[in-house]
Amino acid sequence: MPQPIHTFTVTPSLPGPLERLRDLAYNLRWAWNHETIELFRRLDSDLWESTGHNPVLMLGTIDQAQLEAAAADDGFLAHLARVSQEFNNYVASESTWFRRTHGATKGPLIAYFSAEFGLTECLSIFAGGLGILSGDHLKSASDLGVPLVGVGLLYQQGYFRQYLNQAGWQQEAYEDNDFHNLPVTLERSPSGSPLTIELAFPGRQVTAQIWRVQVGRVRLYLLDTNVPANRAADRDITDQLYGGDADMRIRQEIVLGIGGCRALEALGLQPGVYHMNEGHSAFLAMERVCRLMEAHHLSFAEAREAVSAGLVFTTHTPVEAGHDSFPASLMDRYFTDYARNLGLSRRDFLALGRRNPDNDGEPFNMTILALRMATHSNGVSRLHGQISRQMWQGLWPQVPKDEIPIDHVTNGVHFLSWISHEMKDLYDRYLGLRWREEPADQRAWQRAEHIATEELWRTHERRRERLVAFARRRLRTQLERRGASQTDIEDADEVLDPEALTIGFARRFATYKRATLLLRDPARLARILNDPDRPVQIIFAGKAHPQDDPGKELIRQIVGLARQEEFRRRLVFLEDYDMAMARYLVQGADVWLNTPRRPLEASGTSGMKAAANGVLNLSILDGWWDEAYRPDVSWAIGRGEAYSDPGYQDQVEAEALYDLLERDVIPTFYDRSAGGLPRRWIGRMKASIGTLCHFFNTHRMLWEYVGSFYLPAASRYRQLAEDGMGRARALAAWKGRIQRGWPQIRVVATEAKPLTGLQIGNKIHVRAWVDLGDIGPDDVAVELYMGRLDADGEIADAETTLLQGVGLERDNTYLFEANGIACCQSGLHGCTVRVLPYHPDLTTRFLPGFTVWARPDVQMR
Repeated sequence: MPQPIHTFTVTPSLPGPLERLRDLAYNLRWAWNHETIELFRRLDSDLWESTGHNPVLMLGTIDQAQLEAAAADDGFLAHLARVSQEFNNYVASESTWFRRTHGATKGPLIAYFSAEFGLTECLSIFAGGLGILSGDHLKSASDLGVPLVGVGLLYQQGYFRQYLNQAGWQQEAYEDNDFHNLPVTLERSPSGSPLTIELAFPGRQVTAQIWRVQVGRVRLYLLDTNVPANRAADRDITDQLYGGDADMRIRQEIVLGIGGCRALEALGLQPGVYHMNEGHSAFLAMERVCRLMEAHHLSFAEAREAVSAGLVFTTHTPVEAGHDSFPASLMDRYFTDYARNLGLSRRDFLALGRRNPDNDGEPFNMTILALRMATHSNGVSRLHGQISRQMWQGLWPQVPKDEIPIDHVTNGVHFLSWISHEMKDLYDRYLGLRWREEPADQRAWQRAEHIATEELWRTHERRRERLVAFARRRLRTQLERRGASQTDIEDADEVLDPEALTIGFARRFATYKRATLLLRDPARLARILNDPDRPVQIIFAGKAHPQDDPGKELIRQIVGLARQEEFRRRLVFLEDYDMAMARYLVQGADVWLNTPRRPLEASGTSGMKAAANGVLNLSILDGWWDEAYRPDVSWAIGRGEAYSDPGYQDQVEAEALYDLLERDVIPTFYDRSAGGLPRRWIGRMKASIGTLCHFFNTHRMLWEYVGSFYLPAASRYRQLAEDGMGRARALAAWKGRIQRGWPQIRVVATEAKPLTGLQIGNKIHVRAWVDLGDIGPDDVAVELYMGRLDADGEIADAETTLLQGVGLERDNTYLFEANGIACCQSGLHGCTVRVLPYHPDLTTRFLPGFTVWARPDVQMR
């Protein structure tokens, strides 16, 4: 193909009165502002749909005569003025939550790195839940005024478009993103040339240019390697999301982590806190260390202390196979020189990403790197936090599972992105505007019980009708594309019933999500769906990973069943699940079904989106539902039982699902009053809204990240950076001394009195003699570890008490004691003593490998 000798960009020609449309189009706040969307719809509703809800492409495509007509339309101009004024007020507001709560701050405090961002359907740089969560994170940061910037990759093709062949097998199609017709802006240097960064790859330099997406008040910077300076293989690094082999994946993660840090530096930004959303960006930790070593002439250990202070890591995956890892040979190819620049041997460098540093056959794991480097780590639900502590317990030997320093922050969703326009108006009338401004305020949602019953139901019925109409249109399009008969195509207009109980199931088609659990007994399911008095229908949607044939097989099974006569009007699979389809589903379904194999669902947020629209959840007690479920709110499948046989688990839980539908869900939906209202159902809708919404939103989630992680991390980083990184140097020197002397530490003897005849309220006195070797008593914390004994004779539900230093007894042995430790529970209890390192600049009591317990045979006094 011929290559251009000149390039130039053509922009829409907007009449003067409409020029503000350009600003509105390039700021993604329109993605969660119904009034702005209505403004673009008013300009040309058909073009809004055909451009994939992309206002930038729309303005570049629309007929000039339509623009001139809009510029002369007083009604349109008044609408534009109203939207513009609200936008101005939003962007310039001085009274954001962050400013009111924490005061003003200079520059970005937090850099949020993620491999994908799901902000709107027209910007295809996301695959699923991780990306949607990242996008909602940025939107809430904008609403709350949190000083945050996002960092990611701008994929040329992004994630695939899904279509099914005649056999119902998933096929993938990749379409190029036209960056110049998307709401993204190329960052430029003062000379006008694209702003770029460079990365050293084996035998060459790789260049990436930087694009900006404005997300309300927040900026998202995206790196793109498809530039002429790169060779063809390197131009493809940012081609596809999660595409290619391990070599492609490591190159993408180098660009994201290391390149992302350099991009912020090139932009003149110096965040104090870096948040790694999943392990894809964990190489940024090493780049931060490298930069501090160069800037302040630090050793690796010294720079690591400062860097770690400002690192936050969130893990989303409860299955070890889901965490990226690379063979040592691949790490050698890309990081041999990098490790040398850090002053690390090959062994010590690879040890940062290994459980066992001496196992040269172990791959380099990105999650392990992030956990080793970050000061704050967390899972994304209460149950996932427990699973994560169990998964990674080996990184902190001798530390009890419950004390592993991995916390949890339960995910949420950004309500204004997912709640229907009709439901928003209903909430405005009955809850006031506080639900929008402060959705984490429980008081606003408690008013849900006052929503007029009939009005709530009619609002929901309209959304169900729209969902059915949407499903029919999509199904008709699918059949036309596959070359179906005219009869089948016309039958698509009769599929589904706007008044029937509608179950939605839409998510990534991974096998552990068990999309076909409801289909396990087809005969029973057919009877349920085709009850003439109480009909039920199911809408499925979702994509399987291109390399996940078992996931694709689940889709094929659903499509095959939907073609059978007894299911063809009651069960459909909608192709190419995206954000637009998701909104129709979570706003219009009656029941949101989720059937993961516990405990493999880290969080799951689609059910939160449904709940915000008054949809009732029917789910396994996994992820968020394990902590959200209430009997008066929705339904739980099982009670969180653990099974060793997956086949038996599927059988039991499928039976439980059918029973719930037949005995509770369906009767409740069709139990109508004289006025035709399902009052018990509506009562559950109100209870669900009033109970769940205040917590399961990203505003509350950001509150937790800011208060528990971001601000403490920023404060600690500033402290360690004081006086030219003086405290970081001192902390590193202290750790080196502790590491050298720690093997000498042992608990010589203990004493606990009395241990007989104890009753609740009695107190015991504990003393411990500890040989500290060359380490001083101020460098350790000696603790009593006491709790009841479980069935295995181990201490459970323990509480710790700090023993106070009394003084040197002899040689290097010091006495520590605690008086008056109360016995608060009856039963068989046990206690022991442990020694931990202590320093005022440590943010965790537990350093990997630095815990000494009293041996069971230690001398008792």
